[in-house]
Amino acid sequence: MKTLLSIALLLGSCLSLQSCTGVPDGVTPVTPFELNRYLGQWHEIARLDHRFERGLTDVTANYSLRDDGGVKVINRGFNSEDNEWQQAEGKAYFVGDSDTGALKVSFFGPFYGGYNVAKLSADYSIVLVVGPSTDFAWLLARSKTPDKDLCDDYMAFAERLGITAQQWIWLQSCV
Repeated sequence: MKTLLSIALLLGSCLSLQSCTGVPDGVTPVTPFELNRYLGQWHEIARLDHRFERGLTDVTANYSLRDDGGVKVINRGFNSEDNEWQQAEGKAYFVGDSDTGALKVSFFGPFYGGYNVAKLSADYSIVLVVGPSTDFAWLLARSKTPDKDLCDDYMAFAERLGITAQQWIWLQSCV
């Protein structure tokens, strides 16, 4: 519940719908994007600090199709302070055409935030996701231990977007 409230407050603080679901300056969502290849489980390798994920480890994101054509999102992580798993269920929809990795995601009612696939490997094994601003970013991978060279490449890309190496919180190791 604490997680959902934090997300609601974050999204409610947006000045306009566009600022919440838009694409940050310098970020170009990937195209072509194939949703069916993107579906399934992703491991959170690194993220920027956010209240709604603070203290969570072993975080995963699972994406599946919804009956209404959207995407069901289940984020799950272990809270070591409370010694329990936390889970949030949301929904996502494309902002424009389904060939572009720009979506809006909601974990609380009508409030949506941007989910921009900024860089995605050709085999859909690792991705850099940026939110409505470069203050929100995640490095996700299919494996808990992605290749170090891939991670370095994605971190260099993030750096070019203005996200410095010192900002990242690492949950998993790249090998």
